[in-house]
Amino acid sequence: MPEETAPQQPADTGTYIAPIKKQKKHIPEVLTVRDWKEYLGESILIIFSVLLALILTEYFTSLHEKQQTKEVVRQLKEELEKNKQAEQLQYAYQLQVLKNIDSALNNPAIAKQFIDSGAMNLKIIAPDGIKYRDLSDIAWQVAKQDNIVSKIDLDTYSLLTYIYVNQQLITNSEQEIAKVIFSWESRKSENRRTTLLLIRDNYHGWAVDRAQGLLDLYQQAIDKLERY
Repeated sequence: MPEETAPQQPADTGTYIAPIKKQKKHIPEVLTVRDWKEYLGESILIIFSVLLALILTEYFTSLHEKQQTKEVVRQLKEELEKNKQAEQLQYAYQLQVLKNIDSALNNPAIAKQFIDSGAMNLKIIAPDGIKYRDLSDIAWQVAKQDNIVSKIDLDTYSLLTYIYVNQQLITNSEQEIAKVIFSWESRKSENRRTTLLLIRDNYHGWAVDRAQGLLDLYQQAIDKLERY
């Protein structure tokens, strides 16, 4: 029988044989093809959304401004009504003061009670002080800060400005009359008549002579603000 021979091994030549890499399978990409109508539709939707947002923002801003203006006008109207009532009382009081001054001018005994030996008794002519009531302008100052001129008509704004200027002049009467009564010359007995005349003239010039007109203007302004 022939002898079996062992299989021969390849000769070691010293050469490195790299392993064969497996190639990845190529996955085809899926591209979505869109026509111009789809792009146009999306563009229109974006523009519509932006415009809607702007319109809503403008609407709510306008609504807030209207509510704010309504509140400012309400406070201003209330202030005018209170000032009108206060001025009606003050006007009646100041008319009585003028009558008291006339009585002192016509009666030396009363004049002496008013000024005697350098002492002045103001209560003889003005029992409740020079100024009887305060006239407020707080709501008016707030309204001007809120740019009320852009929210009401020019005639109403001009009327309000005129009212508050005259109101301030009436308020100034206290300061101007105080200058007279705190002057050392006004305390001299020989100057009684002059002191009384100066006080009377200040009441007329600063307050009494403009009071009736101011009362009418108060009502005009209140009626105009009813529209807002």
